[in-house]
Amino acid sequence: MKEEVQRLIDQEAKAISSIPVSDQFEKAINLIEKHVHQKNGKLVASGMGKAGQIALNIATTFSSTGTPAVFLHPSDAQHGDLGVLQPNDVMLLISNSGKTREILELVDLIDNLYKDIPIIVITGNTESDLAKMADAALFTGNPDEVCTLGLTPSTSTTTMTVLGDVLVVLMMKRIGFSNEEYAKRHHGGYLGNKSRSQARLQNKK
Repeated sequence: MKEEVQRLIDQEAKAISSIPVSDQFEKAINLIEKHVHQKNGKLVASGMGKAGQIALNIATTFSSTGTPAVFLHPSDAQHGDLGVLQPNDVMLLISNSGKTREILELVDLIDNLYKDIPIIVITGNTESDLAKMADAALFTGNPDEVCTLGLTPSTSTTTMTVLGDVLVVLMMKRIGFSNEEYAKRHHGGYLGNKSRSQARLQNKK
């Protein structure tokens, strides 16, 4: 059992270290900064199924670190929730295959509501229609799933999460997000107390 656990961990770690690094990261950060921090828009993240859960996590992490973001369920978007979109927003769409029907339909809905809303894509398929229509496309490296069937989103969702973390941290650095600002968004709990303590220490320096 221990050997199997180590093998699975090693496979996940290898997938992370194999994520392609390109100029698409800078394009994505520039888009987020321009539309959220300069034009007062927001980041709208979306995905279906497991990818949707990753999109929700990325959106909440962005919001807690100074970049306003919301999650839009692609199916709910077809029943009125698309109204959350504003002209200055930027989209973050996640689909491992790049062929998710609901996400492709969402792109059409967005275009019909507001032209020229930029799209950032996280996908494992560089040749997909979704990747080709993106203003910035971040690739997972399309790793094999650790699932014994090779089907259940597992390693792919790990790499999606890592890409989201990378975007969040890059954006925090870009906007100079501080402990003091973090504390304003975390009023309770361990993280709130820790951020306030760190802010006080920095203010004493």
